[in-house]
Amino acid sequence: MDLRNKAVLVTGGSQGLGAALARTVAERGARVVVAARHDAALEAVVHDIRSRGGDAHAVVTDIGDKAGIYPLTGTAAALVGPIDVLVHNASTLGRTPLKLLLDTDCEDLEQVLAVNLVGPFRLSKAIAGSMALRGAGVIVHVTSDASVNAYPTWGAYSVSKAALDHLARLFAAELDEVGVRSFSVDPGEMDTQMHRDALPDANPDELARPAAVAERIVRMIEHARDIPNGARLEAATWKEPP
Repeated sequence: MDLRNKAVLVTGGSQGLGAALARTVAERGARVVVAARHDAALEAVVHDIRSRGGDAHAVVTDIGDKAGIYPLTGTAAALVGPIDVLVHNASTLGRTPLKLLLDTDCEDLEQVLAVNLVGPFRLSKAIAGSMALRGAGVIVHVTSDASVNAYPTWGAYSVSKAALDHLARLFAAELDEVGVRSFSVDPGEMDTQMHRDALPDANPDELARPAAVAERIVRMIEHARDIPNGARLEAATWKEPP
């Protein structure tokens, strides 16, 4: 996919990987809508993209809030046109320090699922129909190695990401015949605020930089037709098709 003049929506774009993804697709010539909860940080990302000549717009919203999904979809379409690429990057760990499942409140699990799983489901429902009618589109689900490994205290987050992986596969199975691509990607451990919240003693020098990971994920988007629909990819090991 040539991203020039494509409409891209990135959630969780006020910092970390989301901000890096927004910058990277804008550098490729995409018209990008960046969505997140934090107004000031979001505006700073958009200002930075525009200062470099990119086309970017901010929408303040909470992906975990059902009432915000259709306003986000409508605003994004009004700003950049029908969405060609949807990146589900918004995510939450839940309460930190992370707790054992037996110590996790039901309400905390529900909140993690609302942001990490139900929000992406709702947003895909709102956008993928238009993609199907146009016969093209890419949906990227940012996952984690916690979706396939049982790490103690990571229960709520792990459950949400495991379900997100399968959501990506299901959308791929149901939308493949109408030209829509859906895959999940594990970005690996990165030097982000979320990682610091989860593992405050980690050495940042041993972690990947969000900008480098974003570059690889954008290359995946550009090669979406070469990736098996519904695949679960790892940014650190993915090989670009020749």
